[in-house]
Amino acid sequence: MTMREPVSRLDKPLSKKFVFKLAQTKEELEACFRLLHDERVRSGRMEPDPSGMWLTLHHVLPTTSMLMCRYGTRVIGTVSLIRENSLGFPMQQIFDLNEIFRTGGNVAEVSALAIDSRYRRIKNRILIPLLKFLYEYAEYRFDIRHLLIAAHPWHISFCENVLCFSQLPRRQNSAQSKNMLGAHLDLEQAKERFSQKYADAPLGKNLYHYFTVAALPNGQFPHQRFDATTDPVMTPERVDYFFNQKTKIFSALKSREIRLLHAIYSSSKYRTCLPPLPESKSNLPAQKQGSRRYPVKCPAHLRIKQTNASSELIALNVYECSETVICVQADKPLSIGLAGEIEVELGSAINKFGRCTLPVEIVRLGWHSRRAAMMNILNADAAQKELWLKFIRALTDIDIPIIVAPEKNSYFDDDDPLSM
Repeated sequence: MTMREPVSRLDKPLSKKFVFKLAQTKEELEACFRLLHDERVRSGRMEPDPSGMWLTLHHVLPTTSMLMCRYGTRVIGTVSLIRENSLGFPMQQIFDLNEIFRTGGNVAEVSALAIDSRYRRIKNRILIPLLKFLYEYAEYRFDIRHLLIAAHPWHISFCENVLCFSQLPRRQNSAQSKNMLGAHLDLEQAKERFSQKYADAPLGKNLYHYFTVAALPNGQFPHQRFDATTDPVMTPERVDYFFNQKTKIFSALKSREIRLLHAIYSSSKYRTCLPPLPESKSNLPAQKQGSRRYPVKCPAHLRIKQTNASSELIALNVYECSETVICVQADKPLSIGLAGEIEVELGSAINKFGRCTLPVEIVRLGWHSRRAAMMNILNADAAQKELWLKFIRALTDIDIPIIVAPEKNSYFDDDDPLSM
């Protein structure tokens, strides 16, 4: 792909042999890791590794999704979407993200992008659809507002000139990766920026039409249960294979990283594949009984009773929940101490549970958005409480990994990353 003609023939249908999807099987994950290794070795960014693979600790997290392009049976492209997590973003130590966090909205880093060099003659026929799949996956699957990327200047130039990204400031005194630049795209503004940039472009080169109007029939979104907002693919067997057997990533972990992994993968099934917990006293609090939180995506509304016997309805989206806590995004600013009844739709996949109504009180707000709130569940009607507990047990049965809040850029102003 040249900068002189970065996109072309967007209106030409792709062959059905091209498939864009989440890497879900051991074979698909390994093919992506091998592609990343081979392209990094080819470009001189790393020496060959005995495993023949390149991956990082972030790839074990349930908040990382590895997307891929397959042509027939061969994986020829991959990119990773890293959402907010307990380890932070890889680029966070180099670039200043504070302004983005203050803006509000979910954040994700685009990382580990590779296209098979054997297909370089049709590189843009792979890259642009892969980025469209990433865009749709981020926005509609996870409600991502901010996309971040760190790359070499040429690639950042492409992101700026073609994809409407803006450069990020470096942290003061950061000497790491001086040859890297960072960029950011606010998806709430992206459509307008694309519209202005490509207003007069022909259909075959019009990225506004391609990203916001055109369909991508070759994209395959994974089946989603319980409106969950993670697509965890790292089973205990895969964790052991990629991080113990094929690489030495786990052997080099610090105590805090080990404790965080045990907090995230708290199921006993993972105990034998994770590094053993250090014997010294943990500097992280133990998970409280019943506090395990699950990522979900359930519509809801909060009913606040007024003094004149009327009530106010506030639209919400529940994005995390436990037996005792509900975390929400609201369509208006909230306040601590606000109490009322929340009515939650318990997910399209389990309509037999229907709706659940619970008394709640807001106990915490997001530090960069008053539309984010954590609610404690109060003394509920016995039938509604039992319905809620059945819902939580259903989530437990499919073993969704626990959510551990980001330590430095937590949505909530709390020194304890596990207390929420």
